[in-house]
Amino acid sequence: MAHAYSPGLRVARQTKIRKERRLPLRGEVLAAVGDRVQAEAVVARTELPGNVQTINVANKLSILPEDIERHMLAKPGDWVDEGEILAQSRSFFGLFKSHCKMPVGGTIESVSEITGQVIIREVAIPVEVNAYVDGDVVEVFEDEGVLVETEGTFVQGIFGIGGEAVGTLEVVADNGSEVLSPDVITPSHKDKIILGGSLVTMDSLKRATEVGVRGIIVGGMGDSDLRTILGYDLGVAITGSEDIGLSLIVTEGFGEMTMAKRTFDLLASRRGMKASISGATQIRAGVIRPEVVIPLDRVAGEDQEKARRDAPSTGLVVGSSVRVIRVPYFGRIGKVTDLPPELQKLGSEAMVRVLGVEFEDGAHAVVPRANVELIEE
Repeated sequence: MAHAYSPGLRVARQTKIRKERRLPLRGEVLAAVGDRVQAEAVVARTELPGNVQTINVANKLSILPEDIERHMLAKPGDWVDEGEILAQSRSFFGLFKSHCKMPVGGTIESVSEITGQVIIREVAIPVEVNAYVDGDVVEVFEDEGVLVETEGTFVQGIFGIGGEAVGTLEVVADNGSEVLSPDVITPSHKDKIILGGSLVTMDSLKRATEVGVRGIIVGGMGDSDLRTILGYDLGVAITGSEDIGLSLIVTEGFGEMTMAKRTFDLLASRRGMKASISGATQIRAGVIRPEVVIPLDRVAGEDQEKARRDAPSTGLVVGSSVRVIRVPYFGRIGKVTDLPPELQKLGSEAMVRVLGVEFEDGAHAVVPRANVELIEE
């Protein structure tokens, strides 16, 4: 029953990672099984139908709808550039002309003698999907995309905003408790992903955006700063499409939250390596976690991890690493010391399953199992 009470949060030094890369609608797949691809490489592409524009030509030319056909200078299927004359009429023995110009470039889809309207389809919108991570294509989904596999470090966060980003990982904090100051973000961090400490401030976010930082990984952020940067209250957390100039991964929670030592040390040990991050977060109906992926295919000295990289999750057991996700111990990380099977009564009189936990500072506590999150190693 441990899984039922404990949502998982993965922090893995080395594991097998698979990413499906699919188009929003059918298109062309550019990679084949066995191909070695870089994160930035386009593996599939398609075109979304262009926007539709409607022009009431009959009104503009002051003619009857049923007369529109003989005044049109283009027919359905023709492409007409922006500013070109689409239709024109003559009056008073041809001495006066009225014309209707194209507001945008597009293809004539239909001409209606009932409404006097012309429907124009703008140019198709190209859509490309990249590999997201350096790895090998192990499966192709016909006309849809590919499955990319890599061996690497994998860290999930609590919350994120912004889409996917790829860049070299740089460390700008000495430890997980250090607040990320705007002073440490320099022009040399352009196109980089930076690892901070316990808190990213609004000033630091602005500085990172100005410099051209692609992503930030940090322990916490203020909820008021989140409202400021988004311009609205987030509500139910479904993120990933925000256009804020960078991607942000929060590993611990809101407020000044010291990043877990294991997480900080692991990421710091990957300084200078290529990282792929995604801020996409979904709390309900199919949980999606923000993530950091650092491929390790060419890293030496990791062989000792391979024997356990595919080991199945054991769930919540004595010795498991957990993070408390509710007050009064919110954000604290520790090891499970006891898993009593019997229900215990809380101060609220509720009977629940609990566990014993030893925190990193040596303190002990008994907390409901529903109040912890399993950190899968």
